[in-house]
Amino acid sequence: MKKNITVKNTIIPVFGLLSVLVYGLIIQPKILKMNDMSLEMIFLLASAIGTANLFYLGFSWDEIQESMVKKLNQGLPAMMILFSIGVVVGAWIVCGTIPMLIYHGIKIINPSYIYLVAFIVPIVFSTLTGTSWGSVGTIGIVIIGIAEVIGADLSIVAGAIVGGAYFGDKMSPLSDTTNIAALAADVDLYDHIRSMMNTTIPAAIMACIAYGVIGIVYAPSTADVDLNMVSETLNGLNSAFNFNILLLIPTLIVLYGSLTRKPTVPTLIASSIVSIIMAAIFQKFTLGDIISVLHGGFNVSMITWVSNMPENVIRILNRGGLYSMASPVIVTFIVFIYIGTLDRINALPMIVNHVFGFVKTRSVAILAALGATGITNAMTSNQFATSFIVAEAFKPKFNQLKIPRKVLSRSLEDTGTMIESMLPWTTTGLFMSATLGVPVMDYNRWQLLTLFNVVVAVVLAITGKGCFYNEVKENDDDADEVEKTLVEG
Repeated sequence: MKKNITVKNTIIPVFGLLSVLVYGLIIQPKILKMNDMSLEMIFLLASAIGTANLFYLGFSWDEIQESMVKKLNQGLPAMMILFSIGVVVGAWIVCGTIPMLIYHGIKIINPSYIYLVAFIVPIVFSTLTGTSWGSVGTIGIVIIGIAEVIGADLSIVAGAIVGGAYFGDKMSPLSDTTNIAALAADVDLYDHIRSMMNTTIPAAIMACIAYGVIGIVYAPSTADVDLNMVSETLNGLNSAFNFNILLLIPTLIVLYGSLTRKPTVPTLIASSIVSIIMAAIFQKFTLGDIISVLHGGFNVSMITWVSNMPENVIRILNRGGLYSMASPVIVTFIVFIYIGTLDRINALPMIVNHVFGFVKTRSVAILAALGATGITNAMTSNQFATSFIVAEAFKPKFNQLKIPRKVLSRSLEDTGTMIESMLPWTTTGLFMSATLGVPVMDYNRWQLLTLFNVVVAVVLAITGKGCFYNEVKENDDDADEVEKTLVEG
């Protein structure tokens, strides 16, 4: 016999997750000096706690499993997109598209505009590839190397590089965090991206102006640049691939799909197919190597005609493939299982309605979502988990107040995706600091895109500008039922 569900019952699985997160990501690595607990294990344990709570409340395994499968069915499109992203990145590398973009991107770097270039070039790379880490780990390393030689302020340069890289990580249809945020809030991918333009584009323009002014005020002391590292990278890329203008076609396919709102997975697969054909026509790789890139990713060992490949080039090229997305897909899978245990008792909406009962206006609801996202990301160090947890909690409240969900999906990234690189204890902060050789606490005050973006997001929330209130429509067929449940809860 099922027991009456109270707020206390709904808090148990949420508190269980928070407890495991604090232990696995803070106590275990920081105090016990052990490795971080994997997110897979964290959410498996949280799912076990949630399942045990449901058994205690009288639910059968069939009922629990039904909720899990329902959530997994909603997550399947995102998993397909994530796998497609891995395939397209590998395909773009083997056909020469990404190497060509990197080659010419490096050549346009002018020491006289190092801060502005350090911001803009990663924007191009991350937008076309959808990866902030990949952009920082490739072109970012080259830019920071040049900056060090010419005497530029490395904190400013690092902040510009990270900000530029996260512009694409947020705005590219190839980005996994972008796709996850759209999925979590149940909105169309391109609606999500267009919504983010209201906060990210103004922030990027302000950052460009600021870096331009900073470049004039704090110009590097000398233009005598040692280009050995740059030359090695350029020569390595040029000797490994044959470049021509036609290699831009795969990127144009994705851009066309983005502008015309074509389905994401077919667009990515079409771009990958064209890339494979072009690799067979223009590059020297065997057909077996080309096919293997699709699932295993690119490896410089395939470049048999070049004996000594520079380390920079190896870091640039060794990536992509279907299996490269295995970890985010597995995490997504388990997160949906956990959320399924919460959905069975409508846990998060009940908690949010209880905790945020004071939220009566649209602006306060958006500000609350921004704050909850920032706190959750800081605790989890993972935007996948943050998007799912916060979106599930706030969707009913946004429905109730007639706020378009694309404002919620935007908020998930404004203080989620963008904040993570600013915190020294997150995995992203640790990666950026280790890769660029600049401490997070030194560069974060110069990560102007995020700083401006958060300010713009708050201003829009308060003023209601760019919140699409005139486009409000029913978010889903169950909105009225959810609101009724909230009132009863």
